[in-house]
Amino acid sequence: MRHRVRLTSILATTALAAGVLAAVVLPDRSVAAATPSYDFANPETVASGLTVPWGMDFLPDGSALVAERNSGRVLRVRPGQAPQQVTTIAGVSASGESGLLGLAVSPTFAQDDLIYVYFTTATDNRIARLRLSAPATQTPILTGLARATIHDGGRIAFGPDRMLYAGVGDASVSGNAQNMSSRNGKILRMRPDGGVPADNPFPGSLVYSLGHRNPQGLAWDAQGRLFAVEFGQNTWDEVNLIVPGGNYGWPTVEGMANDARFRNPVVQWTTAEASPSGAAISGDTLYVAALRGTRLWTVPLTGNGGAGTPTAVLQGRFGRLRTAVRAPDGTLWVTTSNRDGRGTPAATDDRILRFRQAGTPPTTPPTTTTPPPTTGGCTATYQVVQQWTDGFEGGVTVRNTATTGSASWTVTWTFGNGQAITNLWNGTATQNGASVTVRNADWNGSVPSNGTTSFGFTASLASAANTVPAVSCTRT
Repeated sequence: MRHRVRLTSILATTALAAGVLAAVVLPDRSVAAATPSYDFANPETVASGLTVPWGMDFLPDGSALVAERNSGRVLRVRPGQAPQQVTTIAGVSASGESGLLGLAVSPTFAQDDLIYVYFTTATDNRIARLRLSAPATQTPILTGLARATIHDGGRIAFGPDRMLYAGVGDASVSGNAQNMSSRNGKILRMRPDGGVPADNPFPGSLVYSLGHRNPQGLAWDAQGRLFAVEFGQNTWDEVNLIVPGGNYGWPTVEGMANDARFRNPVVQWTTAEASPSGAAISGDTLYVAALRGTRLWTVPLTGNGGAGTPTAVLQGRFGRLRTAVRAPDGTLWVTTSNRDGRGTPAATDDRILRFRQAGTPPTTPPTTTTPPPTTGGCTATYQVVQQWTDGFEGGVTVRNTATTGSASWTVTWTFGNGQAITNLWNGTATQNGASVTVRNADWNGSVPSNGTTSFGFTASLASAANTVPAVSCTRT
C-alpha cells in the first residue's frame, strides 16, 4: 500500500480540478525558464527502424553505442551511416520493461577498451563489462539485483569522479526502497570493477541514496552535482538533486512531502505529463525525455542546486521519448520508444534524433580536402567531416606512395584560425601553438605500398573561420 501526505493530495486535487496538468517546481523559483539552446524545429534522423533503443553513450571518435532493450543488440551509430551491430549481449531476458537497458563507455576507454551494460537475465538484473574489441566475452561486476517485468531501473553512467552510478528500481516490491539490505530502490555508486568506494556514504555498501521507486535518468551539472529523474506511481514524477546518503521517501511519500526524514524533489510533474526516463544536462539546462508525456522537458538549473520553471518541447511530435544524451560535439541525441508495447509506432520507429545547437547549420558542411603533397613517400588528405558552433570533427587519410611498405609515418600541419585538438584517435598527437604533429599508433604504422590508413580528431574553434591547412606526410 502506498501513502501520500496531505499537502501532496491537495496539490494534485487542485491541479486536476482546474483541468490543468501543470508541472510543480519545488522549491527554487529564482530564475526564469531558459530559452532552449537547441534547434528543436529541425531534427536530424541519425537512425531509424530500431526496436526500443534504451541505453546510449559515446565513444572517443564521436560515434554512439546504443543498446536495444528487446533484442539485446549493441549497435554503433554514426550520422549519415547505417547502424552497425557490435554484439548481442548473452543472457538477456526481455519481458515488459526488462531486457538490455543501460550502457556506459569507460571514461578511460582509450586505455581499457571497456563498455558497461545493465541487463535483465532469467534470474536477476546485473551489470557486466566487455571489451569493444572482443565483445563476446563479458564479465559481470554486479549481480543479484531483483528483477521484475516493471520497475527495473537500468540507467548507468560514469560520474565526474569516474565512479559508475546505477539507478535500480524497486522491482515492484515497494519495501525494497527503504530496506538497506536490498540494493533495489536505490542509486548505487561503485568502482569500475564493481567494488565499494571507500568514501560511499554507508560504509561497505554500494548504496549512494535510497527511497527510490524507479529512477531512470542520471546527469551531472558543471559543478558535479547529480540530478536523477524518477517515475512516480499515480500522482507525481520527480527530478531530484541527489546527495550522498539521501532518502527520497518512497514508498512513504510520493513527490513533495515537507517531511524532515526525506528530501523533496526540485521539480515534480503529474504522471500524465512526464513518466520520465532519460536525462541529460547541457550548460545550465536539464533535458528530460518523457514517455507517457510524449515530450522533452527543458528544466533550467540554478547555481544552488534548484530549478526554474520547466518548458516542454517536441510535444506529441515523435511519440514516446526514452533517452536523452549530450554528444561530445554538443548536439543533443534523443531516442523514441514507440515499439515498447505502449506506443503507436510510425513506419520509421524507433528513431534516434539529433538536435544541433541553435544557429548552427542544419546539415553537415561539405567535405573539404587539401591537395596531397607528392614528396616524403606518403600523402595526407585532410577533411572537415562536420562542424558545429564551437568545434569540428576532422579526418586525415594517409597513403603510402612508395614502392615498399612503411614502418611508421608522421603527418604535420599548421592551423590558421586558432583551432586546438581536443581528442584524437588512431594516432598520437602533439600540438605546439598552431603546429600539429601526428604520429601513427602502434598498430597502424605499417602501411603497404599504395595502401592507406587514417586517423580522426575533434578540435575547438576560436572563431567561425576554419581554414583547411596544408598537410605534409613523411614515412620511415
